[in-house]
Amino acid sequence: MIRICSAEDVPKGSVVSADVDGVRIAIVHGEDGAFYAVYDECSHAAVALSEGEVEGCTLECWLHGSRFDLRTGEPTGLPATEPVPVYPVEIRDGDIYIPVGADGRPMPSNGVTR
Repeated sequence: MIRICSAEDVPKGSVVSADVDGVRIAIVHGEDGAFYAVYDECSHAAVALSEGEVEGCTLECWLHGSRFDLRTGEPTGLPATEPVPVYPVEIRDGDIYIPVGADGRPMPSNGVTR
């Protein structure tokens, strides 16, 4: 596991971007109160999802409006048709952690890689 940031750094309904061994990760504090981690690049147009809007358990890409389910990475709104990687999140002592492999790279929970 690798520490990403303090949970206090991500207010409810917001997103922060982090770099984990060259992989951009969007850390999202969903409107449901849970924290999520997704690959920080839209699968439709290579732009940062961390610049998008949080709505419920989805993150909307700011460029074309593609939406992604924060729990599964699956697109819930066109034009995206491919999922994005999602990563398990663990909160420990007020800090956000995600798992990394022996190579130091984040390990997606939905099997999608980029």
